[in-house]
Amino acid sequence: MADLRIDLAGIKSPNPFWLASAPPTNSGYQVQRAFEAGWGGAVWKTLGEPILNVSSRFAAVSYNGQRVAGFNNIELITDRPLEVNLKEIYETKKRFPHHAIIASLMVEPKQEKWHEIVQRVEDVGVDGLELNFGCPHGMAERGMGSASGQVPELVEKQTYWVKEVARTPVIVKLTPNITDITVTAEAATRGGADAISMINTINSLAGVDLDTWHTVPHVAGKGAHGGYCGPAVKPIALNMVAECARNPHIQVPISGIGGISNWQDAAEFILMGATGVQVCTAAMHHGFSIVEDMIDGLNNYLDDKGIASVKELVGRSVPRYSDWGNLDLNYKIVAEINNDVCINCNKCHIACEDTSHQCIDLYTENGQPMLKVREEDCVGCNLCSIVCPVDGAISMVEKQSAIAPMTWNERQMLMNSLSK
Repeated sequence: MADLRIDLAGIKSPNPFWLASAPPTNSGYQVQRAFEAGWGGAVWKTLGEPILNVSSRFAAVSYNGQRVAGFNNIELITDRPLEVNLKEIYETKKRFPHHAIIASLMVEPKQEKWHEIVQRVEDVGVDGLELNFGCPHGMAERGMGSASGQVPELVEKQTYWVKEVARTPVIVKLTPNITDITVTAEAATRGGADAISMINTINSLAGVDLDTWHTVPHVAGKGAHGGYCGPAVKPIALNMVAECARNPHIQVPISGIGGISNWQDAAEFILMGATGVQVCTAAMHHGFSIVEDMIDGLNNYLDDKGIASVKELVGRSVPRYSDWGNLDLNYKIVAEINNDVCINCNKCHIACEDTSHQCIDLYTENGQPMLKVREEDCVGCNLCSIVCPVDGAISMVEKQSAIAPMTWNERQMLMNSLSK
């Protein structure tokens, strides 16, 4: 069995699967149940001045038969007294000394407020701190959460304030509701962050009820923007993790968050630079026991690859992630249709004819309908293989190019040199 233990900036846990700061980590009872199920760590639901939540507060976006493809919430930070949370953190850490417990924190952007809560939380034995600069609703209207996370100067300053007194590693949780997440990630590192985590939820409105015209969810007929998460946000989160991982100015570990539902998702985040991952929506959808398949799946994957430790997987795909200008303009792939497998639904032909490059021909052979790709006109866009409902009916095949590889950037350099 592969070694799944991780060390994120000094925070050790028996595996890379943590629960994110959210409803699943609201109490000691829940976190202890999670650890019993096999989770390696938990980021406690954000601590601060207790708030009042509203009812209702969750909504889901289902698509094409998939329940909870996306998840929306307008819930805020903990609504329980700080003293109660601290007592339960102490008890949980005492019972599970080898599991990671990280305290998520959010207070007003005042130095004395940060100093006070950090000292109180660290006194009960947490393994690390996560500064919540990400929540887009409710707390942002009070000058916290993403209201701080969208301002690099505030991210840097508040991180520095925490580092002035912190004795445990400090993780800064970043908001995706910003043009370029690397800007705030760099600000966090300048402030002294030991690690960063991303992404927090994305500003969203789940929907509108077409019968009542109420927003979904609504509170007595009134709605508000909320935070979006779940499988639908995974591509956005994966890109942001990758952008930070390949940035030479961000030399700290990353805790990956956003739509992670199974071991495959986790492996992708780790390959793109995350040391470990945090999960929320999948646990809310299916319960804590999903971690068993995550652990088994990742173990088997590493064994199949001949990799002894999950640490060896971290960032292995980062060098392969670049900018469009560095892609080979002369690389060539084309679609090939296997008519022995094809069911003649013609989805590929319709998609290509209406919205791509009109390179799939319909014809009849021995009285049977057939499809064929004109390779000279195929641009290798992948659309036909994407819409095809049958595995193995369409393959994207690499073709040897007669032209030497050349990127856009190389082409521009050549054109500039020739014009001189």
